Amino acid sequence: MSQLPATADAPRRTASELRGFRELLVNLTLREVRGKYKRTVLGQGWSLLNPVAAMLIFTAVFGLLLRIKVPAGSPSGVDIFALWLVCGLLPWNFLTSAMTGGMGALVGNANLIKKVYFPREVLVAATVLSWDVSFAFELGVLAAALMIFGAFVLPWLPVAAVFVVLLTAFALGLGLALSVANVYFRDTTHFMNILLQIWFYATPVVYPMSYVTEAARKLDQKGFRPFGHHFPLEFIYRLNPMERFVNCFRATLYDNRWPALADSLYAAAAAAASLLIGYAVFRRYEGRLAEEL
Repeated sequence: MSQLPATADAPRRTASELRGFRELLVNLTLREVRGKYKRTVLGQGWSLLNPVAAMLIFTAVFGLLLRIKVPAGSPSGVDIFALWLVCGLLPWNFLTSAMTGGMGALVGNANLIKKVYFPREVLVAATVLSWDVSFAFELGVLAAALMIFGAFVLPWLPVAAVFVVLLTAFALGLGLALSVANVYFRDTTHFMNILLQIWFYATPVVYPMSYVTEAARKLDQKGFRPFGHHFPLEFIYRLNPMERFVNCFRATLYDNRWPALADSLYAAAAAAASLLIGYAVFRRYEGRLAEEL
């Protein structure tokens, strides 16, 4: 690493300079992977046990008590609530883990930032990429479970991998923007904890999209007209990028079919917009990171 003062900033970085930090990115990513479950008995096994525990809780509450009805996989024929749930739960868990991890990457590495100059976004990227390792492990176990129950998922894993890349870009963009926000405003973490709870239930992870469609229909029947206008509940709901990502993962893994083109394009556009905006925000405010930390 270049021994520049911590306060020095590089307003313009050439392609060769960025390539020179590839090794740093790899090393930091490996550090995050190794340190995530350091000194635990189960190690990487926790990346499997955590979603399994969540699956059991949500299955008991929404599948058994509330009796949420989900469609059978088409054309896979799989009709198991727990597997349907996990196909949406894993991408959601990855987003929250990668985004919140990236949000704390700068604060957590304050001493390193103050000592030496390097592209600080590498810290956020390494944190997000480290969660890809856990995500890949979890998806592998999910694919095995789906095959046991009759899904022909192997040919669709490369398609799912494309959406893993898009979701990673989406999470990285959010992580970059939130990481600088967390440096300047330490309330960001607490605010995001509340927002993520709302976002989770605004995403069809534990219930199918048909419930939203039915709720919109009932509102229309009751004549719900705020300010004298039709309330586009379903349209507003579908603006949520995670709704599209969950649909794409369920289509490839649970249904074994191509995701809807509109969902795929929306997910790709959301990933590109998040990454571009997040990086622009990061570069705009990174100049005083060392002083603020």
